Amino acid sequence: MKPIRYTIVPKQPAAHIFEVTVTVAEPDPSGQRFMLPVWIPGSYMVREFARNIVTLRAFNDGGRKVRIEKTDKHMWQAAPVKGALTLRYEVYAWDMSVRAAHLDDTTGFFNGTSVFLSPLGFEDARCVVDIQKPAGPQFRNWRVATALSEARSTKRYAFGEYTAQNYDELIDHPVTLGEFALATFKAHGVPHDIVLAGRVVGLDMARLSADLKRVCEAQIALFEPRSKKAPMDRYVFMTQAVSDGYGGLEHRASTALICNRSDLPVVGRDEMTDGYRTYLGLCSHEYFHTWNVKRIKPAPFAPYDLTQENYTSLLWLFEGFTSYYDDLMLARSGLIKEADYFTLLGKTIGGVLRGSGRLKQTVAESSFDAWVKYYRQDENAANAIVSYYTKGSLVALAFDLTIRAQTQNRKSLDDVMRLLWQRYGRDFYRGKAHGIEESEVEALFAEATGADLSELFAEGVRGTRDLPLDALLEPFGVTLEADVDAKAKPSLGVRVRNGADCTLAAVHDGGAAQKAGLSAGDVLIAIDGLRVTGSNLDALLSRYVPGAKVEVHAFRRDELRVSQVKLDGPDVSRYKLTPNDRRASASTARKRWLGK
Repeated sequence: MKPIRYTIVPKQPAAHIFEVTVTVAEPDPSGQRFMLPVWIPGSYMVREFARNIVTLRAFNDGGRKVRIEKTDKHMWQAAPVKGALTLRYEVYAWDMSVRAAHLDDTTGFFNGTSVFLSPLGFEDARCVVDIQKPAGPQFRNWRVATALSEARSTKRYAFGEYTAQNYDELIDHPVTLGEFALATFKAHGVPHDIVLAGRVVGLDMARLSADLKRVCEAQIALFEPRSKKAPMDRYVFMTQAVSDGYGGLEHRASTALICNRSDLPVVGRDEMTDGYRTYLGLCSHEYFHTWNVKRIKPAPFAPYDLTQENYTSLLWLFEGFTSYYDDLMLARSGLIKEADYFTLLGKTIGGVLRGSGRLKQTVAESSFDAWVKYYRQDENAANAIVSYYTKGSLVALAFDLTIRAQTQNRKSLDDVMRLLWQRYGRDFYRGKAHGIEESEVEALFAEATGADLSELFAEGVRGTRDLPLDALLEPFGVTLEADVDAKAKPSLGVRVRNGADCTLAAVHDGGAAQKAGLSAGDVLIAIDGLRVTGSNLDALLSRYVPGAKVEVHAFRRDELRVSQVKLDGPDVSRYKLTPNDRRASASTARKRWLGK
């Protein structure tokens, strides 16, 4: 089978237009069909990338136009031709996220799912992509960053031809274009590149390289403790630094990230800021996905069907467990202290327990409904759904502590991850692609650990009862309690939108505002006759005590409402985890858990 050939050109950076061509040497004689994915793996929402195709034309190998028709929202069919068929089309790219494509005169980025049409029937054909430089002297210093393999004629980071074994591999390697900072380190012998686009003053790339090396080596050793063999030959961290942004998306040999430029380390400043810790946690999370979801997959993802939703009830395992290990690996690699890890864990616990949706939806249900609920949250989300990320990470914590306690620390969740890797992930791209069925998970956990985890599966995964984290932490010498500031302000039980007006973004179940009849979208204008704005609500409430009754004036649409509100006690935004060493066995168990 001859390769599918693509060309992509940043044709009009100021207009955010990529021009793409795809050539099929031996098209379907009955008329070649083409498809653009409707979603991107790792982000479980139908996004209709085809809406960004501006123009599309088809030509035969003599350059004459060929009739082509759109058959549905993401499919096209060309008329039969003799010889090669070429499609030339323009893609509008102005989505500054990790999920799609963006282009201007300062930088470019694209995921293959947004720009590369797939000729149906050729999904397993080799792909060759010619990535071309935009025209103009202002682009003379632009380079290319990607984990795609370079063709023999192309030097790394240069414009030219890149190759993929098939379409799935092609779209699993995002590309950054432009001027960027670059560094390379080796983790257990494997080169890892750091590509950072965007203006950052005083960037300490040496520190970032050293810190990421520790995280990467810790994760490689977790899955391959003997060989220390990474699952890729090269890895690329691609980060776009912006004034205000956050996000990441995993790929098999790279990750695309967005962060605040202020979060990155600065030369001469060695402190671990909250922002830098958050960025390292994001890198750790996406890197862990190299194993967990890019190679260890739920059965419905092996392979992906990119034309529609792919339902699974196991995202709590693939996203939730990854969310558990991301900060844990920072602790195990020595980048954060035990106290810092417990602070992060306490914040996650507080976030989960603050939402009443946890009492209505299981993490298995949340996983299945990701397409229509988690990725399409509305003002009632906190009252109706639970996050398979955060609640899933606490489920992972509960599994880890339970396994360690039952086996006297001979086994742990690490053993579960290693068995998943050996059975489903290690050979995934070596012709043995299959994913784990939901019905296989519980038995695999038992096989890996010998522990009785049936109750935790019933209550933590398929149930809505709160996890007994205080009891589970006790054998590890850790006390869990609500972290309530005695001077904290009383609460209305609401979340407020950012802005000049005090507009309610969400009203929590059973809270003071809901009891008084207030709703999301209401605009508060006064409390006890004093004006409320988007910035002074906390200051006004701080003058009251819990249980106080206040008069609230608010607009709902264009109608003024007056409500009598009895204020709640202060919100519990986080929980405090306090270690103690009263028992040597507990201290030892805790150190083994945290890898100290």
